[in-house]
Amino acid sequence: MSEPVTQALYPTRDGHQIGVLTLDSPASLNALSLPMIAILRHTLTLWEQDPAVVCVLLQGAGEKAFCAGGDIRSFYYRRQEESEQALFGYARDFFEQEYRLDHQIHRYTKPLICVADGICMGGGIGLFAGAGFRVVTEKSLFAMPEVTIGLYPDVGASWFLSRMPGRLGLWLGLTGARFNGADALGLGLADQLMASRERAELLPRLAGINWLQEPVQQIDQLLRHLQVAVSADVPAPVLLPHQTRIDALLAGRSLEGVLASLGEVSLGSEQEASLARARETCQTGSPISRAIFWRQYWQARRQSLAEVFADELALSVNCVLKGDFVEGVRALLIDKDKSPRWQAPPQGEAWLDAFYRWPEGVNPLLSDPLRG
Repeated sequence: MSEPVTQALYPTRDGHQIGVLTLDSPASLNALSLPMIAILRHTLTLWEQDPAVVCVLLQGAGEKAFCAGGDIRSFYYRRQEESEQALFGYARDFFEQEYRLDHQIHRYTKPLICVADGICMGGGIGLFAGAGFRVVTEKSLFAMPEVTIGLYPDVGASWFLSRMPGRLGLWLGLTGARFNGADALGLGLADQLMASRERAELLPRLAGINWLQEPVQQIDQLLRHLQVAVSADVPAPVLLPHQTRIDALLAGRSLEGVLASLGEVSLGSEQEASLARARETCQTGSPISRAIFWRQYWQARRQSLAEVFADELALSVNCVLKGDFVEGVRALLIDKDKSPRWQAPPQGEAWLDAFYRWPEGVNPLLSDPLRG
């Protein structure tokens, strides 16, 4: 059985090495499992400490996806087969290790290039968002669709979504709306663009860089050259043209008020068909997910990334243990009836406060906190 993440060292012209990490589970659209997370964390640590390795390239195998998110089916099966205590342990380990990996990428000290060719959603965006060089292609397709599965935009998403222009990040989190590479560039989520067909040539071109003289500037120059070559073939943004409308639709600081106003607005024109579809997803999504994300979005604007991840660990584990997450996975991916039985949140804020509290003992990201 092949490794779910392949690791390779590619020689450079001047005697150094480029570390290449490839998510290698194309049948699952390279969905992240706990073993994949462990391999990525371990290898990134080794390469960061190895002076011969000057750069890391992170990519996905196959032509369809970089990474479609986490291996969330595993939570449903463990709920059926294991005790509450065992489920708690699995959820704690999965999300803790995933968030430590995401934070490690954000803080990586060597150039790390991530190419999101094809689908990049949920946990895939968690890997992509922190890379030093975030590269999209004409095939890139992004989304944070957690509202549809009873989770909420995690993997540090409230941190980067709350820093996007206007209320576009709020829209993406509440609706799970899809967006493309051109949007990602405009949103500040991506840095460079290249043609999908150029992926095979990226390593040889990187290998030709003089890694002793301003490598970051040379990587940037190489990627800029690739972007100029492909710009004419890139699809137009699908989200950015609607910013003014979206900012108006989500005006207000009350979730209840925004949802009520959103439901009353007419979105019947052809130009607003994508907004209407996104609104429907929001309205049929988990009420618990919407409430969690709404608080996280406003709170994360005043928090460090490490603080956001610590909050997310408690939220995500509680979504598994007492929220809608397992039911959302069942409805969307197991039984596929698309008829989730969402819980109705109690009145007030006490239930939401409880989701921020660690279930047992001490939150691992507080007892052994992320740095910076």
